[in-house]
Amino acid sequence: MQLIVNQQPCEFASDALDVPTLLASNGVKEEAVAIAVNGEVVPRRRWPSLTLSHGDRVDLVKVVAGGAWEEDPLVIDGKPFSSRLLMGTGRFTSPSVLRAALDASGTEIVTVAIRMTGVDGSGPDAGILTALDRQRFQLLPNTAGATSVRQAVFMAELAREALGTNWVKLEVIGDELTLWPDVAGTVEATRILVREGFVVLPYTTTDLVTALRLEEAGAATVMPLGSMIGSGQGVQDWDGVRRIAERVSVPVVVDAGIGVPSDAVRAMEAGAAACLINTAISRSDDPPLMAAAMRQAVSAGRLGYRAGRMPRSDVAIPSSPATGLVGAGL
Repeated sequence: MQLIVNQQPCEFASDALDVPTLLASNGVKEEAVAIAVNGEVVPRRRWPSLTLSHGDRVDLVKVVAGGAWEEDPLVIDGKPFSSRLLMGTGRFTSPSVLRAALDASGTEIVTVAIRMTGVDGSGPDAGILTALDRQRFQLLPNTAGATSVRQAVFMAELAREALGTNWVKLEVIGDELTLWPDVAGTVEATRILVREGFVVLPYTTTDLVTALRLEEAGAATVMPLGSMIGSGQGVQDWDGVRRIAERVSVPVVVDAGIGVPSDAVRAMEAGAAACLINTAISRSDDPPLMAAAMRQAVSAGRLGYRAGRMPRSDVAIPSSPATGLVGAGL
């Protein structure tokens, strides 16, 4: 069988191949690429079930963002990103400050809220899209403020029409004082939106069972809160984040409550695949500088997680040899 792989003809002994077998035969790591077949991007979840046929055109794509590239992209629904910092766009003092912060952050995914606008185009954050390069950023409309499944689904459907994207950050709020997620409603809305063809990134708690139910419902990520939205209290349940990261196969994105770069480092060290940060950047004294700090914090935390921390010890362990001590016995 012959396939056209990255515009080059390649012969294979088998008459049928799935994507994992194709990648393995070429020594390509699955986590490092995105794939398209005959011009259509294939989500990662479909790789094992997709059978390649004679003459298929296969494109294997690796994202490179100026400078050294690590073989460690963030992959959401089969789409790779070089940055593991997602950014919100709310509460910046001006579009120019937002643009500067986005540049400093290195982010590739930005959230935007869905709100009604006046017939003249006025309304909350009118003109926000002028600060966002649609070719550069994956827009992630947010159902922030939705308090029911029906409202959240309605907002997502409007966002898809307005922005031309099927990606959505799903929020179904259960308590308007704390903005705590309605986890049952979030799972239900996830099922509905996935059936409608959305790529769903749901905001949730650090409850492991809810995370597992969201993955079963087809969520592209699981996004446990660090603490209350906009509170800056940091991640309150590190073990909860760690448990979720160990059990689900989709990326875990810590969302809400991160206040300082050390919070982001610890979230990544706990096993999160990414962090979504807004208020800690937009309400800082110098948003572009804080965005740069968060960028480095997320990167450092990821490297630390991959490296694996040293074992803890209840006693001191000398780093220098105990034998051959000069002047022993004096």
